[in-house]
Amino acid sequence: MSEPAVPDRAAVLAALDEVKDPKSGQGLSSAGLVRGLVLRAGRVAFMLEVPPADVELYRPVREAAERALASVADVATAQVVLTAEGPPAPPLRTSPSPAARRARVAEDPQARLGNMPEATRPDHVRKVIAVASGKGGVGKSTVAVNLAAAFAKLGLKAGLLDADVYGPSAPTMMGITDEPTFDAEKRLIPLEAFGVKVMSIGFIVEEGDAAIWRGPMATSALRTMMNSVWGTAAEPLDVLVVDLPPGTGDIQLTLVQRMKLDGVVIVSTPQEIALVDARRAATMFKKTGAPILGVVENMAFYADATGAKIPIFGEGGAAREAAALGVPLLAEIPIEVALREACDQGRPLAATAPESAAAKAFLEMARKLA
Repeated sequence: MSEPAVPDRAAVLAALDEVKDPKSGQGLSSAGLVRGLVLRAGRVAFMLEVPPADVELYRPVREAAERALASVADVATAQVVLTAEGPPAPPLRTSPSPAARRARVAEDPQARLGNMPEATRPDHVRKVIAVASGKGGVGKSTVAVNLAAAFAKLGLKAGLLDADVYGPSAPTMMGITDEPTFDAEKRLIPLEAFGVKVMSIGFIVEEGDAAIWRGPMATSALRTMMNSVWGTAAEPLDVLVVDLPPGTGDIQLTLVQRMKLDGVVIVSTPQEIALVDARRAATMFKKTGAPILGVVENMAFYADATGAKIPIFGEGGAAREAAALGVPLLAEIPIEVALREACDQGRPLAATAPESAAAKAFLEMARKLA
């Protein structure tokens, strides 16, 4: 049986232009309302992003857009996600002090740091744990994927939200190639592998494509994924692991403002340059009221053929940082070829080789956090 053809982009945009924007009178494509268009075999999907006050106005437009797409040749499934994003407030202007001696960069007043009373836990999710790092390349996604798999290995109902919108890795690391579907309320239904429910922007964009999005589009995509169907009243999710992008930007702020976190795990390598950035991440989460559950030292050492531990990237840095933060050192993850291979092959080590040294570290960390 041959694979369905990919719908023609020009035909799709022409069909969407037949649906009029109620505010401008233009077609949806001409009005610039077709965001993140995805064309795959037999499938079309895009985001319809509008101001929060206009959501009800555009609900019939979303339905009309789906009907228009269904009429295009080679379209078997049409999915339109209605999202809302408010305009950014104008920047505050201040005059420099004549006594100033050093340049300073002020915090963005729109960050609204402090406790987030409006943040809520996703429906039917008992615990939410974010995995964060101050910089890339420290193995944060490796830790997040294997932590979620370890929770499932312990018998918990686990989920994994890949919130790294610009560099999603969960599809590869979890070995998932399918596409998500929507329920009757247009909420994404996570895919499942190794007992873990998984949602990632990588399921929606084409593999290898760059998500060339400004902050509002990226945060809108995150909110859509956050609202996925993680559990039900009959089968609640015990724990949701959120793999954050590195740094302290829009995605992290959107998460803490919208989703109630039970805590954050900070990932670092033993190097001082990585620890400096880990401190920044910990500081941001402390300012937002999210508790730091502990520090994970990834790439802690390499064990040679004799079993001797070789600290390639230094020794004890994460332990000292955990002590300075007043939180536990949750795990020291060794450098293992098997761990790298498992990530590349889409078979989390914590699920497929639980007797390995790295997998045992992930499982012990899951026990501490469960």
